[in-house]
Amino acid sequence: MTDYEVPAVAGLLLAAGGGRRLGGRPKALLEHRGRPLVEHAVRVLREGGCGPVHVVLGAAAADVRERADLTGCVLVDNPDWEEGMGSSLRAGLASLAGTGAPAALVSLVDQPGIGAAAVGRVVAAYRSPASLVAATYDGKRGHPVLFGAQRWAAVAATATGDRGARAYLKEHEASITPVECGDVAEAYDIDTAEDLFHLE
Repeated sequence: MTDYEVPAVAGLLLAAGGGRRLGGRPKALLEHRGRPLVEHAVRVLREGGCGPVHVVLGAAAADVRERADLTGCVLVDNPDWEEGMGSSLRAGLASLAGTGAPAALVSLVDQPGIGAAAVGRVVAAYRSPASLVAATYDGKRGHPVLFGAQRWAAVAATATGDRGARAYLKEHEASITPVECGDVAEAYDIDTAEDLFHLE
């Protein structure tokens, strides 16, 4: 790397969920186009321009490691995954500390309707380690969300339960750069059996 090149934005994929409303089927291992959903999510981050990709695993972590091809990813185990998304966000940000990444783009494994185009738009809005960027869908804030490295400690400090970074984002709403992605992505979640039709 030359002196003037900015290190690539890191991708942080939260893939620890146990799929409680899916009868306990871990979301990372749901099948999408013949492969585990977590593989699709990692590919989206890479194609969207993220450099290193850190994947937070929780439910059935050993099975995910065995069945999914996550070559080149940093795999982060979250033993507290049952506490909710906040614990996974904290674990993921902790794994990025000291890596030199200027920002983390956070995405969720259960949103396959959000592809590389949306990720690329949010990455492109990065300006500095203080950046705070969120994809919006018809003006409504969603994922992915980009946190500049200067914000990680404060985000982690407020990440609790299933709310993830919601409290932090609400408090810093005026600082968020919104990036409309509704024309290139759909922000649905795979939460219940009724949502599985989204997976091919």
